[in-house]
Amino acid sequence: MRNTTITIDSQALTHNLTLIKSKLASTTKVMAMVKADAYGHGIAHALPHLQDADAFGVACMSEALQVKACLQQLSIDRPVVLIEGVFSHDEWQLAIQQGFGCVIHQQQQLDWALANQPVSGSFTQTIWLKHNTGMNRLGFDDEQIIIAAQALNEAGYRLILTSHFACADDVSNPLNKQQIDRFGQALKRIRQFAPQTLASLCNSAGIFNFANEHHDWVRAGIALYGGTPLANQSASHLGLRPAMTLTAQLIATHDIKAGEVVGYGSIWQASQDQRIGVVSIGYGDGYPRVVKNAQVKLQDNHQHWHLRPIIGRVAMDMLMVDIDGLDIDVGNAVILWGDAPHIDDIASQAGTIGYELMCRLTQRPIRVVR
Repeated sequence: MRNTTITIDSQALTHNLTLIKSKLASTTKVMAMVKADAYGHGIAHALPHLQDADAFGVACMSEALQVKACLQQLSIDRPVVLIEGVFSHDEWQLAIQQGFGCVIHQQQQLDWALANQPVSGSFTQTIWLKHNTGMNRLGFDDEQIIIAAQALNEAGYRLILTSHFACADDVSNPLNKQQIDRFGQALKRIRQFAPQTLASLCNSAGIFNFANEHHDWVRAGIALYGGTPLANQSASHLGLRPAMTLTAQLIATHDIKAGEVVGYGSIWQASQDQRIGVVSIGYGDGYPRVVKNAQVKLQDNHQHWHLRPIIGRVAMDMLMVDIDGLDIDVGNAVILWGDAPHIDDIASQAGTIGYELMCRLTQRPIRVVR
């Protein structure tokens, strides 16, 4: 075993969900987004500690079935919502059979729903109707949304009007107000003929930045897992705890001379005689190859921790670090991200976001829950 491990902090997951719920009105419900294998944390690992959520959101049918099976094993009864809806008429029939909630964002999905009688008492009777308020990704425009809502209401479906912020991480972006206004106008028009219509606009960033727009449902994603959803505030500043710690071990050490080079491409050269360590993780495990000026945290033989820089290029199965001056041996622990360095810091040094690093982790690291 390479001793490369993803440790899931169950208390952090529960803490983050509790923190999110503390910011909401008592009538606002939380959908916990567990798509992409719970953002790389593992659905089976995350769900037991997110069971206080009011529903679970997934991207596709296979994820929905996996979540339902896990919920059944835990004896938890919660709705599961397909946030991209179904991709075929057969999937619509399966969604009805399984009682999954569905987003409808385009005409074909609308036709499938209207061709069937809603099943009374099933969560499939509730349609999450997607309004394109300016992100221009999924959803009906300002006029189409009214037509779709009227048809679904007349067919006996319950409605939750939903949309998605494009720039909620940047509170000053003018597109946010445009989206809020368009959403509010559509909701007002729909409630004229379907007064029981509910609403859901906020993702994780919206939860923190737009308290007046929480409506009936929020959809919490990255914040549940301890990553920051905001452009200019850290996760710790928001009170979020990282739910994932990625660790490995030193598998070799070397003393090199001044002028010698390290790794593929020889892009790093020693300016003096020094000691380096080799760590049992690489991009084959999901650690980004393209990091610049990133650090890891190493434990020395006296149980002290030290932040040290990665040197040279990250390879598929290993990376190299500067361990000069440390009393440290093969087998000692290395933290790639967790409390420090934080995953958001590594993401910034890789030119990406924490979401991607979580989701791109492969199955090679062992996953454990503490």
